[in-house]
Amino acid sequence: MTELPIVQTIVPVTHDLGDFRVHRALPSRDRTMVGPFIFFDQAGPAKLEQGQGIDVRPHPHINLATVTYMFEGSFLHRDSLGSCQLIEPGAVNLMTAGSGIVHSERSPDEDRAKAAKLSAIQTWLALPDGQEEMDPAFEHVPETALPVVEAHRARARVIMGSLWGETAPVTTYANTIYADISLQPGAAIPIDSDAEERGIYLAGGDAALDNLRLSPMTLYVLRPGLGATLRSVDGGRVMLCGGEAFSTPRHVWWNFVSSSKDRIKAASEDWTAGRFEKIPGDAEEFIPIPKGTPKTVSYP
Repeated sequence: MTELPIVQTIVPVTHDLGDFRVHRALPSRDRTMVGPFIFFDQAGPAKLEQGQGIDVRPHPHINLATVTYMFEGSFLHRDSLGSCQLIEPGAVNLMTAGSGIVHSERSPDEDRAKAAKLSAIQTWLALPDGQEEMDPAFEHVPETALPVVEAHRARARVIMGSLWGETAPVTTYANTIYADISLQPGAAIPIDSDAEERGIYLAGGDAALDNLRLSPMTLYVLRPGLGATLRSVDGGRVMLCGGEAFSTPRHVWWNFVSSSKDRIKAASEDWTAGRFEKIPGDAEEFIPIPKGTPKTVSYP
């Protein structure tokens, strides 16, 4: 009997944030991680009228790295290290929280002055055992520095790790693969089986894995060790993510990720008491600790 390439299908939970919607595939009740990926959001697509903008107020993270990747629009990133960086489509912002960091993401003034579009993929990567409390860091890698592979009517930008002989210059802490794959009509490209855990997310358009049709805004976990062919009839956009499987479980509560629940509790107390560093130039506002169960949480 031929094994199917898909072992798990995860339909995101949608959160309506007013001006736009966020579709959250990870963490879910059925699965917390795919490789080091422990959070996977698609923000938008959305249209913002003149005068509107997105304001993700200052908030903390620990024991993870955030990866911001824009499809359309832009964000202005600020953090407690003093970083101030505009990110636009095709570039990568990698923020390593480690022992603790605070950041904000807001629409720049140039976007607020006009009607604008917003579409992005936001992911978190858990840090490996022994590296969770590393020093915080931030790096921006422009679109021009990320390798692009074109073959079989497909175009893939390698965001992290290596794919089809090309390696992205973005820092990785665990074995990671992350790519933005644009499929033209009639595309048929192989998805190899090198990574221990792999996920395919159809961000838009149409695609199929072997002969299994994929649904938009859905995360598919692939069978370990089995290759497959990604196809499209009319064209589509797919995110490939994954990497090494973690042997130690990670816990998620609000914006905190850690192998230790006690560490998350301590971080929550530190944020409430105002013990995290402030963001230069964006220190007046903040997101308070949620009451009850937050929207982002792992499940026992």
